[in-house]
Amino acid sequence: MVSVASLAFESQLSFTDRVAQLLDRIDCRPADSPEDREAIFRLRYQAYLREGAISPNLSGRFCDPYDDSQNAWLFGLYLEGELASSIRLHVAAGVHRDFPSRKVFADLLEPELDAGRVIVDPTRFVTDPRHSRVNPGLPHVTLRLAWLATEYFAADHFLVAIRAEHQAFYRRTFNHCLICEPRPYPLLSKPISLMTLHYPSVADQVHQRYPFFRSTFFERRMLFDRDLPIPQIPFGNEAVATVHHAA
Repeated sequence: MVSVASLAFESQLSFTDRVAQLLDRIDCRPADSPEDREAIFRLRYQAYLREGAISPNLSGRFCDPYDDSQNAWLFGLYLEGELASSIRLHVAAGVHRDFPSRKVFADLLEPELDAGRVIVDPTRFVTDPRHSRVNPGLPHVTLRLAWLATEYFAADHFLVAIRAEHQAFYRRTFNHCLICEPRPYPLLSKPISLMTLHYPSVADQVHQRYPFFRSTFFERRMLFDRDLPIPQIPFGNEAVATVHHAA
């Protein structure tokens, strides 16, 4: 049972303090096993179905060929052993040019790839509503993976393909800028807009506002270096579902 004193203490914590505490409780791991992937696909299905973004199907799962891309990282984040959220990241550069947002916004993104720029494209960002209600910082903790990937791969673009009503969140949190109004998006019933940011230009400001987005090189390498056989990843300070913004 939670004491009155504990509740009073929690109410005095700032949002950044609460997110930092949440990071200490989160376990993050790549979805390498069939069981982990299946759980994520079912979490996605519940999320997108609730949002009216997809139609029901008999399988009760939502996945696409991009989940198997060589340049994709699929993560699950766990609280008390339960899947709390998930996000998929594509890192595009050089010969690895295929990623979800490119299919819809090719006229804007292919010239960037031709110029040798690196793009991080986060998609399929979902959270479990039970965990989200108790932990309002869960979206920030999940999106932190995209922020860390942008730094680790020295990306020129941290994209977000999102519905128009979610633009304010990314503008406020990361200083994203709108580069394309909503367009139809494959497999989804609602149109998606495109925003991006230039990491070196905004990193200091974001870190000052939200210190929990800071990371070490060790943490980033543990997350994204596939040559390291790490079954469980230290995250943050310790190194049915809701769709959150990114397609």
